[in-house]
Amino acid sequence: MTIAMIGTWRMAETGITPAMAQLRQGKSAGDALVTAIQAVEDDPFYQSVGFGGLPNAAGVVETDAAYMDGDTFQIGALAGARDIAHPIAVARALSQEPANNLLVGPGATEYASTHGFPLKNMLTEKAAKQWAAKRQELTAKDLNPYDGHDTVGMVALDAGGHMTVGTSTSGLFMKRTGRVGDSPLPGAGYYVDSTIGGAAATGMGEDLMKASLCYQTVQLMGNGLSASEALREAVYPFIARLAALGQHPREFSYVALSPSGDWGIATNVEFSFAVAQDDGKTQIYLATPNGDHPDIQPVTAAWLAKEDAGR
Repeated sequence: MTIAMIGTWRMAETGITPAMAQLRQGKSAGDALVTAIQAVEDDPFYQSVGFGGLPNAAGVVETDAAYMDGDTFQIGALAGARDIAHPIAVARALSQEPANNLLVGPGATEYASTHGFPLKNMLTEKAAKQWAAKRQELTAKDLNPYDGHDTVGMVALDAGGHMTVGTSTSGLFMKRTGRVGDSPLPGAGYYVDSTIGGAAATGMGEDLMKASLCYQTVQLMGNGLSASEALREAVYPFIARLAALGQHPREFSYVALSPSGDWGIATNVEFSFAVAQDDGKTQIYLATPNGDHPDIQPVTAAWLAKEDAGR
């Protein structure tokens, strides 16, 4: 049987590489997914996810995360959560509860604490300094504060044909306290059906949640389209509809994976992502917008060195 993973942004490779080792050892798609996303959450170099994520307008890191099982359709999610070291692990635990599957704010933190999940201050000194500098800049120049909203979203396929999907993010830099994006919302931020495939989104949540494009993508795959074809049919017409309404479509990027290991992406911005299949090395690609057929190329050593500068 095929094993495979796909994830959004360069940061996905950080987690996919060790998670694929688990899949090769026969571990489940659920275990591998949590391993992969936790690796990103733990890495302060990535400032849009987990520890070291950029804070909200009050200087506090609030995280959103979600987990979905493609066999059972069980979903767990949290939003506006504080001080949770591994939001994806808590989301997975919530998916196994009979009710109360999506918790927000203090309720999410209380659940994590009472169920033995580690808590810690997710704000690093580096992120705090960036917040202080941005606040001063905004006060002086009345600028748009929103930046740094790259969700890590991944789809995993194990040797038994089981599939999972997960997301994790600290959301918009300088967002209002309590703001929630698409990442914890099923259908908009993620969806998976082990018999068909899965999809995950990243970008401007306020636009992504206007349509359940992850769900639509999976349904189109179920109608016989490949991962790329399904994304093309779901994503780009909706972007065009927003433009026709006089709206300016912001960042839309998606990844999708089928039970056969077929994968695809859609994007309207420059977008990096990582893919691994069977015994192959995790490959990072860079997609450049080109209508509804983005140009996809493996990243160069020079690109990777620039992306990882400052580590």
